[in-house]
Amino acid sequence: MKHYAIITLLAVFMIGTVNKTNAQNLQVFYDTERGCVTSTLEMFRPDAFGSTFYFVDMDYNPTAIGAYTEIAREFCFWQDSDWNWLSVHAEFNGGLAGAYSFYNNWLGGLTYSGHTADFSKTWSLSAMYKAIPGLKTLTGKCQMHNFQLTGVWGMSLFDGWCSFSGFADFWSEGSTLVFLSEPQFWVNLNKIDGWDNINLSVGGEVELSNNFGGMDGFYVRPALGAKWTF
Repeated sequence: MKHYAIITLLAVFMIGTVNKTNAQNLQVFYDTERGCVTSTLEMFRPDAFGSTFYFVDMDYNPTAIGAYTEIAREFCFWQDSDWNWLSVHAEFNGGLAGAYSFYNNWLGGLTYSGHTADFSKTWSLSAMYKAIPGLKTLTGKCQMHNFQLTGVWGMSLFDGWCSFSGFADFWSEGSTLVFLSEPQFWVNLNKIDGWDNINLSVGGEVELSNNFGGMDGFYVRPALGAKWTF
């Protein structure tokens, strides 16, 4: 449940302006705390009715390879100005991480998005119902019905040399409340003279989490990264 929110800011850039534009990128991170490598492949495609997005995360560590994926669809049906609109959001996500399995879950709700006139700043807020059919208490009682709130932001800085983006998720897993945020900072190397076609960015992200991934308490996990946009 991490990267779909980041790509939502691409929808803010593109829906209603360049509906035939597609966006893909490959990110590779090295987690400096856990000593493992993660790759993320993202795809975003807008159309006349909204946008479709999916990503696949692969974690590579000495003992096991884990995978996590999300696929999401936005249906844009109401626009209150040139800068803001409301859409219906539908999503599925789940995965495996060695012996640990993420619960498959389905989400549905509303997303309100906007941007500045020059597209240098974007934002998105989502409120969703979250169904987790496999989630049960120790007594075997199903805890399927949950919620999720998501905020997304994106900023272009220093005449496009740098970008700052990220998301914050807050959701329930039964009686447990979970928080996850992954702000990213990138230096865009295609701004260097003669590097116009080198769509490489370097930087990284910081994972801020509380009660996430079966871990109790608050954690801060920085990661160094590179991203190629194609």
